[in-house]
Amino acid sequence: MKADIDLLMKAQGVDVLLVTGPAQHNPMMTYFTGVVHVTNADLVKVQGKPPVLFVPPMEREEGARSGFQTVSYSKYPLTDFVTDGGGDLLEAYASRYERLLRDLGITSGRLALYGLKDAGFAFSVFSRLEKRLPELTLAGFARDELLLQAMMTKDDNEIAHIRRMGKVTTQVVGKTADFLCGHRTNQGVLIKSTGIPLTVGEVKRKINLWLAEGGAENPEGTIFSVGRDAGIPHSTGKDADFLRLGQTIVFDIFPCEEGGGYFYDFTRTWCLGFAPDEVVKLYEDVRSVYQSIVLKLELNQPFWQAQKLACELFESKGHVTVMSDPAAESGYVHSLGHGLGLNIHEKPVSSLSTHSDTDILAPGSVFSLEPGLYYPDKGMGVRIEDSWLARTDGKFEMLASYPTDLVLPIK
Repeated sequence: MKADIDLLMKAQGVDVLLVTGPAQHNPMMTYFTGVVHVTNADLVKVQGKPPVLFVPPMEREEGARSGFQTVSYSKYPLTDFVTDGGGDLLEAYASRYERLLRDLGITSGRLALYGLKDAGFAFSVFSRLEKRLPELTLAGFARDELLLQAMMTKDDNEIAHIRRMGKVTTQVVGKTADFLCGHRTNQGVLIKSTGIPLTVGEVKRKINLWLAEGGAENPEGTIFSVGRDAGIPHSTGKDADFLRLGQTIVFDIFPCEEGGGYFYDFTRTWCLGFAPDEVVKLYEDVRSVYQSIVLKLELNQPFWQAQKLACELFESKGHVTVMSDPAAESGYVHSLGHGLGLNIHEKPVSSLSTHSDTDILAPGSVFSLEPGLYYPDKGMGVRIEDSWLARTDGKFEMLASYPTDLVLPIK
């Protein structure tokens, strides 16, 4: 949680945080400021002190909504730094960073850099800043045990945001199911009132509309994959594809609050009209593993242990998994789940190979559970996913429930 940041800074040997970029669709900045209309800002937090937010003058009041001390960049006119730097714009930005850091008393120590900036611009400016402040070391993390570790556990307000997104998400899923069920068929293909086949692309556009009406955005897109594409976990589906009876549809929807707030993550697998026996068997295997995993969850359990159990259960049912074959492309081919928040993928990580000792189901953590089986050569795939909260009382709560029926009845 945010209250842990100073302790985590100390543990990681970080004296200063600098978060740069907009306050929308920029998770690390949004974590501090909330979703406010600030298009380009710099937030500086010294260990043990509250953050200071530097914003463009036209956005000073928007920045002030963060509740932090807000400083307008009108105090640091870029034109002055350009003149002093002989017209070198990159040098001007580096010089301005040097000045504002010096004004905060920062000339040495270890500074962790976060946020969104063009990679080339950031490299050029911050490498110059290091030359200007040789006793200041800039740092980034391949595996972030600072801000992502703080973000792993949510406070009540954050959980309320995610819970609301769960409600919006499942409402849209229900509208999608009703929309599909309301169509007639011709030769096993869903058709519109005009007699023209309904396409995946048209369904996705409806989903985006319904999300917008609920105050949500879909910046990462939607997975609505049919048949063989359903057997490839991250295939988003082809917009031109028709919807046919009996084929598996993997519908994975992961929207966020408008402006780049908190995400939700949810998947159902459907067959329209009927499900072939082979699909039913696959579905029951996935649902059985899902239910077994839920019953075995424990507070503060390393998340990788749940992944290991999922692999063991799938292998006992005759499926290849990434535990026995890390390069597998059929069977159970991914991790069990992931943390969820202002990023669609956060800590805790469930991977058997890339987790750390801090990837645990800690009180306040929100995470997905999404076991699946994939057989593209057989033209089918199945995944079930919900988002869960590890509560402080030791119980695990699904944040938005929705039926797990495989078959959607069609006219």
